Amino acid sequence: MNRETLVMACDRLLEPGRFKDYTLNGLQVAGRPEVGRVLTGVTACQGLLDEAVAWGADLVLVHHGYFWKNEPVAITGMKQCRLRTLLVNDINLLAYHLPLDAHPQLGNNAELARRCEFRVTGCADGELGEGLLWLGEPPAGLDASSLASHVGRCLARDPLLVEAPGGDEIRRIAWCTGGAQDMITAAHEAGAEAFISGEISERTTHMARELGIHYLAAGHHATERYGVQALGEWLAQTFGITHRFVDIDNPA
Repeated sequence: MNRETLVMACDRLLEPGRFKDYTLNGLQVAGRPEVGRVLTGVTACQGLLDEAVAWGADLVLVHHGYFWKNEPVAITGMKQCRLRTLLVNDINLLAYHLPLDAHPQLGNNAELARRCEFRVTGCADGELGEGLLWLGEPPAGLDASSLASHVGRCLARDPLLVEAPGGDEIRRIAWCTGGAQDMITAAHEAGAEAFISGEISERTTHMARELGIHYLAAGHHATERYGVQALGEWLAQTFGITHRFVDIDNPA
């Protein structure tokens, strides 16, 4: 299919213009104009690009692309190697950051809820599809440790758990995938008894304990593997192209 048709379809679906992001959403590097094979991954690292070349991908679709705010602009070193791989092999790079976190059906937050069997009840910072901090209910009968075990099984990665005082059953949770640990205050203010994100900072431990909200750092990479897969499958079903997801292991 034509690359521009594919990109316009993604833009219409994800509406990147609604987001104040830290990077460029959409087509970041132009390659061949016809697309039949799409390779998806979390981050456009060299390992993923090498897989794309070996597989014969026409387009690489990721959550974490390039051209982040305040990054060095010089095309040298690691950046030069990555861009050279794309340009020499005529491969397109398409990336969506916050729009892919927030999408109500295919986004990272939506996919995390689906895989962990959370019942979505709303969003603490806007409507679903606009906000990034989602609210819901976990499966019944889970306290902090059993919630952590449940999330670990669902994501195939044991989260780091910071328990707040009190071991009662958790009835209300909040989550935002990736590096959203500082949303813990907003999660607490929204009435959540537990907050799930990807990363943890030194301050997060103290905030969780003093606010009285359990915190699960379930992995930046682990929590953001699923939105890009869902988007890739949507493209395959919509346009009849071939899609393959490659999980480049990352313990962060």
